[in-house]
Amino acid sequence: MPRYPLLASSLLALSIALAGCGEDKKVEAPAQTATPAAAPQAAPVAPATNIDPAAAKAVVGHYATLVSAVFVDALSTAKTLQQAVDALLAEPNEANLKAARAAWIAARAPYMQSEVFRFGNPVVDDWEGQLNAWPLDEGLIDYVAADYQHALGNPGATANLIANTEIQVGEDKLDASAITGELLASLNELGGSEANVATGYHAIEFLLWGQDLNGSAPGAGNRPASDYLVGEGATGGHNERRREYLKAATALLVSDLEYMVGQWQAGVADNYRAKLEAEPAENGLRKMLFGMGSLSLGELAGERMKVALEANSTEDEQDCFSDNTHNSHFYDALGIRNVYLGEYKRIDGSLLSGPSLSGLVAKADAQADAALKADLYASQAALQKMVDSAEKDGVHFDQLIAADNAAGQQIVRDAIAALVKQTASIEQAAGKLGIGDLNPDTADHQF
Repeated sequence: MPRYPLLASSLLALSIALAGCGEDKKVEAPAQTATPAAAPQAAPVAPATNIDPAAAKAVVGHYATLVSAVFVDALSTAKTLQQAVDALLAEPNEANLKAARAAWIAARAPYMQSEVFRFGNPVVDDWEGQLNAWPLDEGLIDYVAADYQHALGNPGATANLIANTEIQVGEDKLDASAITGELLASLNELGGSEANVATGYHAIEFLLWGQDLNGSAPGAGNRPASDYLVGEGATGGHNERRREYLKAATALLVSDLEYMVGQWQAGVADNYRAKLEAEPAENGLRKMLFGMGSLSLGELAGERMKVALEANSTEDEQDCFSDNTHNSHFYDALGIRNVYLGEYKRIDGSLLSGPSLSGLVAKADAQADAALKADLYASQAALQKMVDSAEKDGVHFDQLIAADNAAGQQIVRDAIAALVKQTASIEQAAGKLGIGDLNPDTADHQF
């Protein structure tokens, strides 16, 4: 994606403008956000040589350790999901389906904290699409409702791989008789359409929940466990192939995560981690800060929240089948905070901590460090309101963005505004370390 420079001072002012985005233009922002605070002047950029090389190297080294821990946890929870899927296929009943769904939700928590590593690290960004691409055209995979609105011009929108052993794409026919991970991976972006997503978390999510046909009303997908039965009581049709698809997609997810764990394993001479640690430490610091800013701004505030909010589109929410979007957004933001603080709470409850960007920035400018930490915590608090809305009040993201839900839309707008403001502070902190022109990815969004 093209990347455009955004001045920190303008970002702070623009965070206020987000209070007016969305379909309902007449909704006014809360009084405390109506008038922007005076934007700070862009900080003078210190020479990068002012960074203690040994300290910077320690921060990058700990970052690599943190990345490794997150991916190890993502792999571990994916293997637990695989076990739950195997149990479901061995005995398709509602209890086992519920357990598989719970394992999928648990697997999302560490994985979403890895997304901050994408930007700046090509090994992650080039690989990520096979695991987390969305939204997907469900008709490529399985049966859909009669009134299903697929992506316009998508040649795979009615392919229904589970029902068909051959797929027609233009004048070509693809042999789909054997459902394997290799076949599924080859179908991603079939016919040039990004809506054709055959692998990863969201394909598995669709197979476990089915379509969410509730629109902006309460409720997630409601696929019955009998879609995985063979013989008496089976529903859905073509159940042997649906079973093969779920098993193959889950095995591919595990295999992909095993590959990424290997890329970040310590002591391997030619993996990505070794190359990162061999680079000048300043390069590593830039990658860390660029990842934080790009996920914060273009990806999370823009692609994952602003798009769905402005279109009031439940199809554009990330975990749309399971209604788990609030958690995925929360853990995305937590991943940003993890990188800055050099901390990660592992799935076993232990806390990994070490040399951090925060420590480097605090040494250069304590005020800049305090401002960024305050903004990071403010973003988490704003996203926590989204989590509380779903978990305590039963009002999920797809309901918050409904055209007639002014209060819900404001919760989302406030979270977007907090992320935009946070990005400005990330750029300010980068400047204090002598890293200018950070230019976090906007994903072509205007804020």
